[in-house]
Amino acid sequence: MMVLLMAFIRLTQPDQADGLLARIYSSAMQRAGRIWNILRLQSPNPEQLRAGMMLYSSIMHKDSALSPRLRETLAVVVSRANDCYY
Repeated sequence: MMVLLMAFIRLTQPDQADGLLARIYSSAMQRAGRIWNILRLQSPNPEQLRAGMMLYSSIMHKDSALSPRLRETLAVVVSRANDCYY
């Protein structure tokens, strides 16, 4: 008999956020007009969320020999190869 266990992550909703997380959520709203679930998934640890966002921003938006379009394409290809459809 196979038993499947699902992980449960307690997400912080925007109206419950405070401190650093509230600032991250506010910035996300200004930037995208919404708060994507990938941010909510990381809400239990705002410091790690901020670090992850800084890494993503550095990779995707800073000067690079790769064009922004190629960087996005590579991200999609790698996600697909890893069966990550988010």
